[in-house]
Order: sequence, then structure tokens, then C-alpha cells
Amino acid sequence: MADRLTQLQEAANLLADHFCNAVGILQQIAPPGQFAGFEKSASATKPAQVTSDETALLFAQLIARTAKDIDILVDSLPNEDSSPELQVASLRRLETENQIAARQLEQAISKGEFLLEQIQKSLHEIAQTQLHCQALEAEFR
Repeated sequence: MADRLTQLQEAANLLADHFCNAVGILQQIAPPGQFAGFEKSASATKPAQVTSDETALLFAQLIARTAKDIDILVDSLPNEDSSPELQVASLRRLETENQIAARQLEQAISKGEFLLEQIQKSLHEIAQTQLHCQALEAEFR
């Protein structure tokens, strides 16, 4: 659980970084504002040449992805209703399912080995028949 909490903290920090960087880019590309009584030539300071649509899309994707990661991490945290008894019961159920799957896998392997043996026998018989036919052809020539 500590690992999940650490991941959650790192994701929250990353989300804060994305928000700060997005605000910084917005400040960088925004046109200067005009205030009454404070006249400054607009030509002296020009915003950086950055395509705002691409930047906005990039930060929107980063923020959305990080928020989704946070949701997934929160959902993976243990529930308040989760008691040791429920966890043990869940582990027993998973162990039973695992044993059933292992038996099914063993049966599939046995069936596969049997079929492989049958195929190999059939190929051996085909090869023997071909050799016999070739020997008969050689005798009649």
C-alpha cells in the first residue's frame, strides 16, 4: 500500500507541475494587457512565437492523462470495508480459481501431447509407405 501512496503522491506532484507549466506557457504566449494610465508601446514586447493550439492540446493531454492515472491509483487503494477476513476469503477464491485453471492447462497439455504423438505416428507411416512405393517403382523399372 505504501507504494501506491507514493505513486499517488508522485502523480499529484506531476499534475501540479503540468498545471504550473501550462500557466507559465499561457503567460508567455498571452498578448500584453492594457491598463488605463499605464501606456507602454506594444511593439517593444512581443509574445514568443509558439503555436498556442498545439501547446494547449499538449498540456490538456498531459493533465487528462495524469488525472486518469490518479483515478486509477485511488481506485486501487484498499476499501474501508476490506477486513482481513474478506481479504483471506478473496485469496482463497483466487487460489481455487488458480487450481482449476492449472488442471485445465494440464489437461490441454496432455491432449496436445497425445495429438502430437498421433501426428508423428501418421507421418512415420506416410514416410514408410512412400519409401515402400519408391522401392516397388525401382523394381519395375
